[in-house]
Amino acid sequence: MATMKQVAEKARVSTTTVSHVINNTRVVSEDARERVLAVIQELRYIPSAVARSLKNDRTHTLGMMIPNNSNPYFAEVIQGIEDASFRLGYNIILCNSYDDPKKQAAYIRVLMEKRIDGLILVSSGSDEDLSQLLADEGIPKVLVDREVTGVAADFIEADHVQGGYEATRYLLSLGHRKIACVAGPDTLLPSGGRVTGYIQALEEAGIAFRPDYLIHADFTSQGGYNAFQQLLALNDRPTAIFASNDLMAIGGICAANSAGVSIPKDLSVIGYDDIALASFSNPPLTTIAQPKHAIGQLTAQTLVKRIAEPDAPLRREMLKSSLIIRQSTAAPVQA
Repeated sequence: MATMKQVAEKARVSTTTVSHVINNTRVVSEDARERVLAVIQELRYIPSAVARSLKNDRTHTLGMMIPNNSNPYFAEVIQGIEDASFRLGYNIILCNSYDDPKKQAAYIRVLMEKRIDGLILVSSGSDEDLSQLLADEGIPKVLVDREVTGVAADFIEADHVQGGYEATRYLLSLGHRKIACVAGPDTLLPSGGRVTGYIQALEEAGIAFRPDYLIHADFTSQGGYNAFQQLLALNDRPTAIFASNDLMAIGGICAANSAGVSIPKDLSVIGYDDIALASFSNPPLTTIAQPKHAIGQLTAQTLVKRIAEPDAPLRREMLKSSLIIRQSTAAPVQA
């Protein structure tokens, strides 16, 4: 790999001049600039981002921390973030905490050491270590979907209460009265919001909430499979299930098939997120579509603006979700 010294020698200038050309830190004669740029291209010299950041106090790199990259929802949010970041001249370093708050805090320290200009965080749950770390660091940051106790930052989320309400209202409109909910972890804000919407819709319809119809799982297909097995084993089993994400809904449909329960004839299932896989499940999944790409784009735009204007008022944005009707829901055989 070529060095700055080799570029300087071949272009017959000093290393200082090469540095000024790369960083635009001083006027350099047009002749010297052209020679330096020609040699950089010839030798395929790649300037050190860290060295440049020491001069400019900018790396044009954003750090992003997500809980689990095996969830397609996050993949689609990341795509929106990357698209917007690239257009704005920023690169992304992505870290995955695998839902471990300790690993999350360790990775954030690594990102800080890389001199990122800003941080995007989808929290894996909060602990004192994380809250203190983020509170101590003056780095610009945007939280997505999940707030962190004691941390003041821009916050981008979807309206999870509205989504849970709309999913349950749709099942009610089909004539279902025995509606169960497979929720995510009860420690996470999005999960709690969707349950709140579910209970709100039931209460409006005059249907009593049944604790045995609410099961918390872990947002994975296996978690959904296990939760549906539990619900289908009830003596008075539900005629419809609202799963708080598509992965759990798809795992649940597999559990229903294994139990000889026909979807949607015997059991209606509605998911949440509208990941790409949802339209290819068997049957195709009715779901609540989150504006994933829009969330990602808005997150990147908000962070870049925060980097440029660190003292601007904090921004909170809530995006709406929408109902997508496919073939996993129908009226109950006996309303």
